[in-house]
Amino acid sequence: MPWTSKFKIDHYSKTIDIPYAPGEDFESQAIAEQLDVARTKGCFAMSKKLEEELYRVLGINRTVLVPRGGSALFGIQTFGVQMTGYVRDEKTGEMKIWVPKRSATRMAHPGKMDNTVGGGATADEDHFDCMLREAKEEASLPEKWMRENAKIVGTISYFFVRDARAAGELGFLDRSMQFIYDVELPSYIVPKPLDGEVEEFYLWTIDQTVEALKVGQFKYNSAVTLIDFLIRHDYISIRNEPELETLISLIGRRHHGIATAKQVPPM
Repeated sequence: MPWTSKFKIDHYSKTIDIPYAPGEDFESQAIAEQLDVARTKGCFAMSKKLEEELYRVLGINRTVLVPRGGSALFGIQTFGVQMTGYVRDEKTGEMKIWVPKRSATRMAHPGKMDNTVGGGATADEDHFDCMLREAKEEASLPEKWMRENAKIVGTISYFFVRDARAAGELGFLDRSMQFIYDVELPSYIVPKPLDGEVEEFYLWTIDQTVEALKVGQFKYNSAVTLIDFLIRHDYISIRNEPELETLISLIGRRHHGIATAKQVPPM
């Protein structure tokens, strides 16, 4: 890939740097220009949609933005949310999970089963705002109710090697951290597709969910999220999974305790 003059390339140490330049957004501009060169030259596969969505680079004290399609190219960690919506039978206490099927027209993982709500956080969102937006767009869940009842319970993190199931360049490492939310839904709040990304919602028992996980019906990060959910709610435990500690370490789980959504501070 031909590099622009805004980057300093060190082939010996295998590093790239963006030297300081005038302007508050010089780093964001350098990244955007470099990706434009890569797209124009046909170096990498990037859709227009993935170029238009901007992500914020985490862990630094200034604003640096990168187009969604370029995050894996630069090895930049992204973050998003995964929320599991569930119900309990009033008489038996049996738990069931709202499981959506992704639309067949989705760029990534079409037709796969998914977590109740999920998505990447845009540059101007914290994880709580992202959860509220996705809950409304994907599942028609009322914002006021979600604000008062959704609970953040932890994070998961992972590396995903892009393959034909995911949109974008194949073989790249996709590094992400997901903020995990739970919400117990009353019987009168039923998730419904809104933005066309979900084909249909199903109310599955725990056994149905586990069987679908075993045969690979779920999108990869949704599967990890649901495994975390099943561990936290004691459906997967040392009693039925002798490799529980290994499983927990593999999903990059960090438990944040239970806090109501209103107590979650902005990032």
